[in-house]
Amino acid sequence: MKLHRPSIGSITLSLLVAAWLALVTNTVFWHQVSTAFGEHMPGRAAFSIGIIALFAAGTIAVSVKYLTKPIFILLIISAASAGWFMEHFGAIIDTDMIRNAAETTPAEAGHLLTPAFLWHMMVYALLPSLLIVIVRIRHRPFPAKLKHNLAVIVPLLLLTLGLATWQYPAIASTIRNNRLIIKTLNPIVPIANAVKFAIRSGQERVIVAAPLDPDAQLGATIGKAKKPVLTIVVVGETARAQEFSLGGYQRETNPELKKRDIAYFPNTSSCGTATAVSMPCMFSALTRSQYSHEKALAQENLVDVLAHAGVDVEWWDNNTGDKKIGERIIKRKFYEENDPRFCNQGECLDTVMVDALDTWLDQVKNNSVLVMHQLGSHGPAYFQRYSEEERVFSPDCRTAEFADCSQQQIINAYDNTIVATDQMLAAVIDKLAARSDQIASTMVYISDHGESLGEKGLYLHGMPYLFAPEEQTRVPFLIWASKSYTGLFGLDTACLREQADAAYSQDNLFHTVLGLMDVQAHHYERDQDISARCRTPLS
Repeated sequence: MKLHRPSIGSITLSLLVAAWLALVTNTVFWHQVSTAFGEHMPGRAAFSIGIIALFAAGTIAVSVKYLTKPIFILLIISAASAGWFMEHFGAIIDTDMIRNAAETTPAEAGHLLTPAFLWHMMVYALLPSLLIVIVRIRHRPFPAKLKHNLAVIVPLLLLTLGLATWQYPAIASTIRNNRLIIKTLNPIVPIANAVKFAIRSGQERVIVAAPLDPDAQLGATIGKAKKPVLTIVVVGETARAQEFSLGGYQRETNPELKKRDIAYFPNTSSCGTATAVSMPCMFSALTRSQYSHEKALAQENLVDVLAHAGVDVEWWDNNTGDKKIGERIIKRKFYEENDPRFCNQGECLDTVMVDALDTWLDQVKNNSVLVMHQLGSHGPAYFQRYSEEERVFSPDCRTAEFADCSQQQIINAYDNTIVATDQMLAAVIDKLAARSDQIASTMVYISDHGESLGEKGLYLHGMPYLFAPEEQTRVPFLIWASKSYTGLFGLDTACLREQADAAYSQDNLFHTVLGLMDVQAHHYERDQDISARCRTPLS
């Protein structure tokens, strides 16, 4: 028996889809509109009606025979998924966020595919999509369809134009002063940014990195060294400075580091709010104001300059990869080795790198730099980033679904990840200190970006830098040096601590590492090297 399929006109369906997209999947957008316009009701009404009219005009315009269903289903699925992350985490789906998502690992992405997310997608994406699949759309012959569509589209556009003209001063000033409004328009902005990302990704594939300081060389001081000089750069993940007790946080999250002779710089800002931006930026010779993803790809970076100078450089990764920073050096991916002592389902505790460090250090014969890229405090599954021994603060959130935890439980879990990082860094320092007679070493730690833990209704990270809160942009930064290193280079850690309260940024990393390794290069800037004024090489 043939089942009867209900039919619906293309314009009617278009209006229903427009209403669904505009009114159901745009709660964040309408909240932004309400907050921005405040009590200015005429401006708010004109803007709101105009937006809904544009949604209606847009859906009617794309209701082309044979393409109507695929386009509408794409819009609905995109709106449902983007709406979830905007509503639950305060995310803005810009090109940087899309890049970060595209470069993530399956294990990391899996933490976001919670039962609540899947239920949301079933209700807001699958159900309306199935309804569209089931119905039979009535399309007129093309000339008649064009005539009838324009008969609706043109009045909608004229209505929008009239409303915009009527309330232009209020709308223009509100949008100008509240740029976040348009960035939350769902799914128009996410789809536009996805297209932009796809175009840029295609262009980036043909970019070849130009040599950076190929004539870099080691200085006189390191040339006199009778033992290898080593710097370990630990790149933290999602650690925010606000949670470091070294910087005044009321909880003791750095019990081990406070016992070591380190210099901590609490007022350090990140280059971005996502790993895909901050990490390539901090390793480039570009400042934050100069940086773009394309510019960074078009030239070599810090690890290449070190290699040009004759330094052995290696990259260890326990996160989502090196973001093409280490394309020309030795790399080791611990999450792919999946050591059962430290790893589970493609993710590892950072102690997996500490465990491998002794063997590596025993083989160091030349001047070297080792980069250790942490998994650190990456959420939302904070509870998987620390061992039971490092579970200092409880009750802690034991799920990736924040809705099932109180804000304090989320903070407790996050703070435990900082304790785990404290333990890891202290262990690295101790291993270097124990070899001070064989290796002159330093350790630099800096996080890629911070994290929101519910402040202002925001969670995780990735907000556009212009709108990002300080919790996402202020990062921990510290330096430690062994006795043999301070003896060789005359580095005064007390001097470093004296300048600890100054404002620094990830722009300083490139120059500071070159300075610590005594590399002479054209792009090295002494005034950007935090250690420069505190180093007085001994004769």
